[in-house]
Amino acid sequence: MTEPDVTYAKDDGSWTLVFIRELRQPPDRVWTALTDPAELDKWSPFTARGALTSPGDTTLTMVDGDERTDLPATVHRADKPSFLDYTWGDDRLRWELEPTATGTRLTLRHTLAGPGIEAMVAAGWHLCTDVLERLLDGNPTGVIRGQDAMNHGWEELRARYEKTFSSYA
Repeated sequence: MTEPDVTYAKDDGSWTLVFIRELRQPPDRVWTALTDPAELDKWSPFTARGALTSPGDTTLTMVDGDERTDLPATVHRADKPSFLDYTWGDDRLRWELEPTATGTRLTLRHTLAGPGIEAMVAAGWHLCTDVLERLLDGNPTGVIRGQDAMNHGWEELRARYEKTFSSYA
């Protein structure tokens, strides 16, 4: 399991979490995991009403056990297999896929709607991309969402990121 590189910075007046992870698969394979609803349902914190492969409105549904929360989303740009940009509720997510000698460098820039949740969001993406990495490697573990994350080290990750980000204020 590769450890992500995570920072938190002011970007055009908003705070953006920058999450970088090295994956062993080529960008085309990672792109499918980021855009195909069936793939997203195996690793991400939400399900998607439709493919995220072309600009337009859709719905992303947060899942926490039996609870579902629909959030409006708009795909602004989808350049297969290198760049995906969409809103998720009031947040904006920009995924960049860069080919490397050993696979793909995945960079997520998650611009947050408000301050104070960056450590929680970082811990969530950390767990989700752990699951993504295992899925892509052919060793799926099953999606980890909502309260289930508490059983998989989310609180420890949140505390670690909170300590890391405390120097950013």
